[in-house]
Amino acid sequence: QLQASGGGLVQAGGSLRLSCAVSGQTVSSYDMGWFRQAPGEERTFVAAIRRSGGYTYYTDSVKGRFTISRDNAKNTVYLQMSSLKPEDTAVYYCAAGRGILSTTTTPQGYLRWGQGTLVTVSS
Repeated sequence: QLQASGGGLVQAGGSLRLSCAVSGQTVSSYDMGWFRQAPGEERTFVAAIRRSGGYTYYTDSVKGRFTISRDNAKNTVYLQMSSLKPEDTAVYYCAAGRGILSTTTTPQGYLRWGQGTLVTVSS
């Protein structure tokens, strides 16, 4: 089970940290990803951390602003978001999977999903 939290309302330029608490599985043995879905749009990739080697991946629009990390002791994955922009407004979902490398940035690479947490960035 994946439980996402940490969303909220923030002004442009502000920061938020999203958390994804994982139960029933070991976070380090899965690829963990964050996706987001804005109203009326498809769910899109934001960031991921691979189970092997801990390699991280980001969509271009968040590089340098967002950081994904995991705490194996707490079995939790985080998404630190800084310099937030209104276009970052969306429901953010965490996901877990064991797909091949080429699916790391796609929803198809993930089997389990959290319930989502809403991030609203005001201008």
